[in-house]
Amino acid sequence: MKRERATGLLQDMITRLEQGGWPLGLVDEVYVFGSYARGALEPNDVDVVIEHGTDRRWLGESLDASINGRDSYVGMKQALRGRARGMSFQFRGRSSLLDEGFDLFLLWRKGEPFSLARERLASLTADPEAGPAPRDHMLPEFEGLQSLVPRPARIELFTRRAKGKISLTPLRLKDAEIEDPVAALHVRRRWVETSPLRRAAACALVALEQRGVDLGEVTLHGRRLFGRDQQAEHYFVDLGWNGFGSMGRLLDSSVTWLEVLRPHRSKTMDALLIEPMPHP
Repeated sequence: MKRERATGLLQDMITRLEQGGWPLGLVDEVYVFGSYARGALEPNDVDVVIEHGTDRRWLGESLDASINGRDSYVGMKQALRGRARGMSFQFRGRSSLLDEGFDLFLLWRKGEPFSLARERLASLTADPEAGPAPRDHMLPEFEGLQSLVPRPARIELFTRRAKGKISLTPLRLKDAEIEDPVAALHVRRRWVETSPLRRAAACALVALEQRGVDLGEVTLHGRRLFGRDQQAEHYFVDLGWNGFGSMGRLLDSSVTWLEVLRPHRSKTMDALLIEPMPHP
């Protein structure tokens, strides 16, 4: 993206933080790093670190999200960026990034005036010599999908792939009718016709059917397709990384993960099939 647009995204985020409300009131520190912070004219995206506290509501909603296979940070991300795309958030990642040698630029700390955050942002001037930073933890299977795989997911998958724990298969999803009538009814009842999640779910289930998967073994976006009486869970379909917090636990339990990278109402959609390797 152009640097001007990236700057606008950060300016909008500062305004939202200034307006406050839950959960933004939990934010303690905001850092910027990566190609934008180095001055790149066309950064891949805007890398932001958010350090935050918790309260009773946060703990309750995080627990509920974990139990139901959802990303507990969906609400925080939406509050920070609105509907805009192009921002990559690392939550409570300051220490690990510093350990990896990343330079973090403090944008704002709780208690400081937001005018100071805007001054700091303005001090991050463009540097024509600073190109986009190469993405870390890259794999051949991410080729062409880099912007759709957030850094925490890249790290998780890269580490498991390096240890021989998983295999990765990129998939180009296709529009088609779900053959299983129960699964098709589940999707129709769950999402309205115009929802990008409905299309993503249908395409993902079709891809599994075409691979010979029994949909009775599938959990779709946190819910079992056939209710509690269905077969054991062997597949988990996730839409837009919402269930990422459960990925490690499920892969360790030998559940295959199908991630639809960016659900959309009309554009081409890609997915990653993440299959646990047999234990030696």
